[in-house]
Amino acid sequence: MVNWRQGLGNLKEDYYDDRHWLWRIVAIGLSLYLLGSLVLGIMWNQKPDLPSPPKAGSVTGIATTQALLGLGNTLLDKPGGFLSNDVGLPGVWMDNVPNWEYGVLIQMRDLSRALRKDFSRSQSQSTEDRDLAVAEPQFNFDNESWMLPASESEYRRGIEALQSYHDRLSDSQQSQAQFYARADNLTRWLADVETRLGSLSQRLSASVGQKRINTDLAGDSAATQSTFADAELEIKTAWSEIDDVFYEARGASWALIQLLRAVEVDFAATLRKKNALVSLRQIIRELEATQETVWSPIILNGSGFGLVANHSLVMASYISRANAAIIDLRELLTQG
Repeated sequence: MVNWRQGLGNLKEDYYDDRHWLWRIVAIGLSLYLLGSLVLGIMWNQKPDLPSPPKAGSVTGIATTQALLGLGNTLLDKPGGFLSNDVGLPGVWMDNVPNWEYGVLIQMRDLSRALRKDFSRSQSQSTEDRDLAVAEPQFNFDNESWMLPASESEYRRGIEALQSYHDRLSDSQQSQAQFYARADNLTRWLADVETRLGSLSQRLSASVGQKRINTDLAGDSAATQSTFADAELEIKTAWSEIDDVFYEARGASWALIQLLRAVEVDFAATLRKKNALVSLRQIIRELEATQETVWSPIILNGSGFGLVANHSLVMASYISRANAAIIDLRELLTQG
């Protein structure tokens, strides 16, 4: 009887020992997983470097198309891949890179639309390019869809269609694929860029909050709007969104630098004729300043003249100057 009880006690002791070791293995495995995710997160949090400026080519439109292809490939193939739709570690923890990706993606969407409706068409009654008609809606797919279908697969399809357009554009034997480097086409795309940068500048400046006079209907005595709005508005970006807006602006600027460098190549003759080449280069210079190294581990939100830096206001300064220069450039392009 004693031996039976002793045996039962030994079994219980072995059971608890086994369970203790099991929990230790689980804890060690979880710790290694979290540590690995932290290391990967640090590695994936580095933004890609700017590529070298494109060189003048023999075919008009190649530089701009290649720049757009480069943005798409970098978005999908950079370390960590596309993170905006990640549901696992470390991607689900990261928000700076997904916001940076969104800034790049917005510029891709705007240019792919301009390619489809303006740059590739000689006039309003001409037919749109078959590949660009596929690429443009693909880039407008939801950037947070992780399956059925995943964002990456939809964007990859858009890149393949854009590559097909590029190949046909490069082939001198094919005349259906065209890129028309005209001042009116460039002006319309720059109007979209101006609107995007203006919005980013306002959101960045609102990091400290600002009271504004409502000027929504200014300049037109007969203008109306849908609903009533106060005469004085208080605009403020929520504290939880400050770094999101900062990295979105940083991604948009990173993409625009490459697209404007390509525009300098493809629209060189037009820009020289309008004496606008220097203006374009100044815009690029202002945007390049947005890519300087951020030495602070977090995006600070100090007051305008306080002791602590306000990274959003610094970013807004560069973007505002670039936006003002784009307005001047558009005026130059519209002059005879």
